[in-house]
Amino acid sequence: MRKLVALALLPWLLLSGCSGDEAEQQKSGSAVLRLGVMPSMDYLPLAVAQREGRLSGRIKIVRFYSANERDSALQSRNIDGTVTDLTGAMLHKAGGYDLRITSRCDAPFYIVAGAGTGITALKELKGRSIAVSGHTVIDFCVDAALLLAGLTPEDVEKVEINKIPLRFEMLRNARVDATGLPDPLATMARVAGDHILTDNRSMGFSVTGIVFSQQAIDAKADLIGELYQGYNYGVEYLKKHTVMDVADILKAEMGFTDDILPHSSLTDYARAAAPEEKDLHMAAVWLKRGGLIPQDFDPSLMVDARFVRP
Repeated sequence: MRKLVALALLPWLLLSGCSGDEAEQQKSGSAVLRLGVMPSMDYLPLAVAQREGRLSGRIKIVRFYSANERDSALQSRNIDGTVTDLTGAMLHKAGGYDLRITSRCDAPFYIVAGAGTGITALKELKGRSIAVSGHTVIDFCVDAALLLAGLTPEDVEKVEINKIPLRFEMLRNARVDATGLPDPLATMARVAGDHILTDNRSMGFSVTGIVFSQQAIDAKADLIGELYQGYNYGVEYLKKHTVMDVADILKAEMGFTDDILPHSSLTDYARAAAPEEKDLHMAAVWLKRGGLIPQDFDPSLMVDARFVRP
């Protein structure tokens, strides 16, 4: 298992940045759209479209392995947009960065309880320790799960662990009772005997999306439209193919291993669509409750759905 963990975490440990080709594009000033991504299942449709030649050379997927580096690149306009969580997008907007949410994404975040805890239901989290990264999408999902179980954040002991790999290790080593994880770590935990309690999709809401700066939308609308054509192609491809048909992408870009792939399944991706109003409202209310965005912040004003309308 330790060897599998090391392999799965490898993408998170690599250095990020633009390739030499991308640097040359930047110097030339040519029209190129750059979308920043983390090792996340959210952008799998785009990774498929890129592999299948459905994205032109004018669209660059720039991979990062640190959220801070990705966000810095967005703020400094080294990338035009990114795949991120709704809470993070609202924090950017409230902080003065002019961006728009152009679509939602589909990959889930899971709430996982350790194998030795005996926890098999959300209500059993009362009085237990849960590793989170405070004021992030994982924290948001944990609070939503607690609410669903009739609990409050005060009913559990939250342990602040910012790094996802470390949260996984602490769960596996029984140093916390539960945590929030994305795939492939959630699948690795399940295969090792841990219990998946719920995920945001099972709870009925989406938590991530694609955002672009207003400047990019104004200057590169045609390329953003092309990107979404590629995204929808990837969605249709995934509906007709299996995990093994995209195993090369899952291993190279998202940290899956050969041992985990047979236990994995593909998310039921939907064609690109705007985030739902209820999801935006839910995230905004949570951020306002924590004093992280102004009380008069209106998340609906962030949405630009022109690229995903039927």
